[in-house]
Parts: sequence; C-alpha cells; structure tokens
Amino acid sequence: MMNEENILLQPKELPQIEKELPVVELVKVNVDGSHFLTTLSPKFKINKPYKINDPNKLTAFIPGLIVDVLVEKNQPVKKDDKLVILMAMKMNNHIRAPFDGIVKKVYVKKGEQVKKDQLLIELQPMPESDTND
Repeated sequence: MMNEENILLQPKELPQIEKELPVVELVKVNVDGSHFLTTLSPKFKINKPYKINDPNKLTAFIPGLIVDVLVEKNQPVKKDDKLVILMAMKMNNHIRAPFDGIVKKVYVKKGEQVKKDQLLIELQPMPESDTND
C-alpha cells in the first residue's frame, strides 16, 4: 500500500539556462506558385545538391558485385541490350542500354565490387544516318 508521501513530488529548483537559443534561419520556398517560410535542418544543409545524370554514363544504382560484363569497347549496342549484370542483395540486376549506341568505355570487370553511383559503362549515341538522298 502506498502512502501519500511517496506520491507527492517535491518541486526542485530548475537550473538556469545560460546559453542563448540558436538563431533560426528562415528560408522562402516556392512550391507550385505558393510561397512558404520554413527552416532547414542541419542534415538538409549538408546534403549534396541534386545532379542530373549524364545519360551517356551508366552508373551503379546500388552497391554490389559485377557478375558479368557482356560488352566491350567499340561494340555497337541496341536499346535494351544487356550490358552488365550487377548482383546486389542476392539479386542479379541487368543493366541495359538506354538507347542505340556504341560502347565508348567499360570501367568495370567481372568480380569487381562497386559502390553506389560508380561509373560502369560509357556509351556514345549511334550517329544519325542521313535519310535525305
């Protein structure tokens, strides 16, 4: 059985906070024409800016192991041809040609471990043939 002495909490003197609160930086953002004021977290501030990938340079979308390289330098390829097999999380991922082209350079070899965003293959678009005779 509890008595009242155990339930009542004695107020303690609160410690004085001597440091000042951090200055909050407000940032104005535009989302579909609407303007908002917001703050940015420290983690957001150190993020790398978004970069559009060069479509001619194929990179690993996930870390993994190169199981096989199916093309070599100067080899012509058609759209959707398999170029590299990348094993990640026990799954074979077939990296395919995004367009008709020629393999400009192969940066990896079979059995190599690759990191996320590591360059695998560089392609050169197939030159447009003149159809005006």
